[in-house]
Amino acid sequence: MNRLVITRYNKAIVSALFEGMDMVQVSLNPPSEEGILGDIYLGKVKNIVKNINAAFIEIENGRICYYSIDENPNPIMAQGYSEGQEVDTSSKKNLKIGDELIVQVVKEDVKSKAPVVSANLNFTGKYAALTYGKSSIGVSSKIIDEKERKRLKEIAARHKGRDFGIIIRTNAANVPEEKISSEIVRLIASYENLRKYGIYKTCFSLLYRTPQNYICDLRDSYTDNVDEFVTDDIELYRNMKEYLQEYQPEDIDKLRFYEDETVSLSALYGLGDKLSDAIRPMVWLKSGGSLIIQPTEALTVIDVNTGKAIAGKKKTQETFLKVNREAAREIARQIRLRNLSGIIIIDFIDMELERDKELLMEELREYFKKDPIKTTLVDMTALGLVEVTRKKVRKPLHEQLQEINRLVEK
Repeated sequence: MNRLVITRYNKAIVSALFEGMDMVQVSLNPPSEEGILGDIYLGKVKNIVKNINAAFIEIENGRICYYSIDENPNPIMAQGYSEGQEVDTSSKKNLKIGDELIVQVVKEDVKSKAPVVSANLNFTGKYAALTYGKSSIGVSSKIIDEKERKRLKEIAARHKGRDFGIIIRTNAANVPEEKISSEIVRLIASYENLRKYGIYKTCFSLLYRTPQNYICDLRDSYTDNVDEFVTDDIELYRNMKEYLQEYQPEDIDKLRFYEDETVSLSALYGLGDKLSDAIRPMVWLKSGGSLIIQPTEALTVIDVNTGKAIAGKKKTQETFLKVNREAAREIARQIRLRNLSGIIIIDFIDMELERDKELLMEELREYFKKDPIKTTLVDMTALGLVEVTRKKVRKPLHEQLQEINRLVEK
C-alpha cells in the first residue's frame, strides 16, 4: 500500500511518500512556512546588469531576487489594465530601475545564490497549470497514450487564452472532461483577478501565496497510485480535509487520522533513521557494491564502486554489469529521495562491451521516467561518465535538514 505520511518531527512538518515501508520521497518544512517558492509579488527593479541582461528585483522584507530579462519579454507592469484590453508589450522589454512589475518566485535561494523570479506566471492545479507568458498547449510527457493525449489537448485548447497557455498534468490522464475544465476555469479566474487588481496594490505586496508545501504534496502526488493520506496532527488533518473537500473531493475518502497513542506516526515509520540514512554519503548495494553521493555547489557526483561484489569472481565484466544495473535502480531512487537537482554526474564501473553500456543507459532512462520531477538522461561521455539533469523544485533534502536543525538548536 502506498501512503503519503504527513506529521510533525523536530520542529518540522514532514511529508513523506511510502511504498510499503520504503520511503521514496520526502520534504521537510518549518511550521512557519517560511518558503516563498511559487509566491507572486509586486516587485520593484533595484538594479540592472546589462552585460548579463538581468535585473535584481526587490520583493517583501527587502529580499533581492535575480530576474532574467531575456527570458521574460512580456512582464505585467504596475499600470492600468481593464478586462478585455489588448496586451501592450511594446514598452515592456526595456526595464529601468524603479519599475514595478508582477513576479513569481520560481527558484528558492541556494546558499550564496539569490532566489530567482520570473514574470512568466504559473497557476497550478491538480490536473492542469495555466502559464502566462507561454501561450502554448502542452500535455505531460508521462502520458504516452496518443489517443488520450489528443483528447487532453482538445480540452486544453478550448480554454487557451490570448496571452496564456494551458499545460495538462499527469494526474489528468483518463479524468472526465468536466473535472479538468472546471479546474481550468478556476485557474483562469485566479489569473484574471490577479492581472486585473494586482497592479494597483502597494509595492512589495504578496499577491498570491502558493499552498503550503504539504498541501502541494496532496495535489501533486499521483493520487491514483496513493492509497492513503495519513496524519496524526489534528491541525494538519483539518487543513488537509478542508483542501480536499474544496479542490479534490474525489480523494477525501483517502484521508485518515492516525490515533494510536502508544506509537507515534514518525516512530511507526522510522522517520528519524530513514532521514539520517537519506543524507549519508555512502549507500550499500545488496551485491556488496556501494554508491558514494557527494553534492557540491555546482553539481552532484555519484560514484559506483564494486566493493565486496568482485571478491572471488572470475567473470568480472558480468559482475560489473550486474553491479551497475543494481546501482542504476538505486541511483534513481536516491536522486528522488534526496531531491537532488541540477547537473548530476554518475561514474559507473567501466564496461568493455557496447551492448552492456546501451542496456545500462536504457534501464536508467526507464527508472527516471518514474520520477514525478522532470529528470533527463543526457548522455554517456567518452570517459564513461553519465550526465543527468533534474529540474529544481525545492531545496535538496540535506539543506532542508540543515535548516530544521538550526531551528531545533535555537
